[in-house]
Amino acid sequence: MIQKSLKNTLLINLGAFLLVLLLELFSNLIIKDKLGSDYALFVHSLSYTVHIMGIIWVNHFFLIPYFLDKKRYLLFSIFLLATIFAAISTKINFEYGWIAISKFFFFFLYTTGTGMAVFFLRRNIRIQRENSEKEKLQRELELNYLKEQVNPHFLFNSLNSIYALSRQQSSETPEVVMQLSELMRYQLESAKKDLVSLKEELEFIENYLLLEEKRLSKRCTIEFLIEGEVSNYKIAPMLLIPFVENAIKHGAQATNEQSTIDVNVSIKNSKLHLHVVNSKHKTVAQSTRTGMGLENVRRRLNLLYPNAHVLEINDMEKAYHVNLTIDITD
Repeated sequence: MIQKSLKNTLLINLGAFLLVLLLELFSNLIIKDKLGSDYALFVHSLSYTVHIMGIIWVNHFFLIPYFLDKKRYLLFSIFLLATIFAAISTKINFEYGWIAISKFFFFFLYTTGTGMAVFFLRRNIRIQRENSEKEKLQRELELNYLKEQVNPHFLFNSLNSIYALSRQQSSETPEVVMQLSELMRYQLESAKKDLVSLKEELEFIENYLLLEEKRLSKRCTIEFLIEGEVSNYKIAPMLLIPFVENAIKHGAQATNEQSTIDVNVSIKNSKLHLHVVNSKHKTVAQSTRTGMGLENVRRRLNLLYPNAHVLEINDMEKAYHVNLTIDITD
C-alpha cells in the first residue's frame, strides 16, 4: 500500500513537472527571438520550471504538513516567503533592482498559490473519498448487526408460538414445527443477501401468518391481501415481518378476547404500500410498541431507503395502524 501511494505521488509530480515545462515552452515562444536557438528556449523554460516546482515541492512536502497543518501560520508565512526569495536569488542578481525582483516575487507567489489550490483540492477529494468509504463500511457493519438481531428476535417469537401449542397438546404441533423450520431456512438464506425477491418475502409473511393462525385458533381473524404484480421487484430481507409480528404480539397475544389482524400489501408505480391493522382492547390499550424488532426496522429503513420511504404509525383507541410506503424501483 505504501509503495503504491509513493508510486502515485511520484507519477503525479512528474506529470505536474512536465505540464509546467510544456506551459513554459509555449509561453516563452513569444520571446524566442531574444533567446536565440531552440536549445536556449528549452533551457530558459526548464530553469523556470525547476524554480516553480522547487517552491511548490518545498511548500507541499515540508511547509504545509509541518507548519500550516499544525496552525503555525506565522512560521509558515515566513518560511514560504524565504523560500520564494531563495528561488529568486538563484534566478537573478539582486542588482537588477526591486522592479525585477518584485516581478519575480509575484510570479512565484502566484504559481505557488496555484499549486496550493491544486494541492488542497486533491487532498479534499481524497478525504471525501476516504470518508465516503468509511461511511459505506460503517453502514454495512451496522446493517449486518441489525440483520443479525432480527434473526433471534423472530426465532424467539416463533418458539413462543410452538410452546403455546405444545401446552395445548395440539395435534398440529409437529406440522407447525416443520413450518417453522421452513421459515427459519428462508430466513437464514435471505440473511446472506442484500436483496431478495419481493414475492418470496411476501410468501414468507403469509406462511408466518398461517403458523400464527393455527396457534391462535378461533380467537383471532387474520386477513392477508396482496394487490398488484410482485414478481419483478426486490426488497431488503426481513424488512416487513417486524410490523406483522408486532400486530400479533400487541393484538391477539395480549388478550383472550376476539381479535382481528389485517395485512394489506399493494404495488403501484414501483412503490410498495404496506398497511397493517390490529384490533386493541381496553386491557392492553396503554401498552407501548418499543420492542427491539420495531426499532431495528426503523433504523434499517433509514439506512437502506433514505428519502425513499414513509412510515406512519397511528395508535388509535381501538386499533393500531401501520402505513409504510417504500420506493422499490430497480
